[in-house]
Amino acid sequence: MIERTFVLLKPDAVQRGLMGEIVGRLESKGLKPVAMKFMRLPKELAERHYAEHKGKSFFPGLIEYIISGPVLCMVWEGENAVASVRTMMGKTNPQDALPGTIRGDLCQQTGRNAIHGSDSVDSARREISNFFNDYEITEWKRSIDPWFFE
Repeated sequence: MIERTFVLLKPDAVQRGLMGEIVGRLESKGLKPVAMKFMRLPKELAERHYAEHKGKSFFPGLIEYIISGPVLCMVWEGENAVASVRTMMGKTNPQDALPGTIRGDLCQQTGRNAIHGSDSVDSARREISNFFNDYEITEWKRSIDPWFFE
């Protein structure tokens, strides 16, 4: 099933020059980018994005960190995109993430784990709408799709 998912490259990924590698991994998997935005998150948007963690001890530090520098916000489309990106990211704690995953290969600590991806189709819809207007999402066909999909 073709789905859309939201992906956010966090300030550590941006500062470490990992944007190209991570975007390249997603493209190599066969996922298609349909929206990208490089920005610095306003505090209100960061708090809305991480609202499920409000009240937890790590919430204030998470918000300060995510607004500390620029991030790359993206929407990716593909077959089972949510699960595909989650698998590619690896476990939240990079120490538990398998080699070959983004976090397993590129990260050391949970607080600097480079990437966020939607955990469900419903979350993806909500997160996409928090970061992108409908006109910012591009519908397009790739000429290479027959080489990925039957």
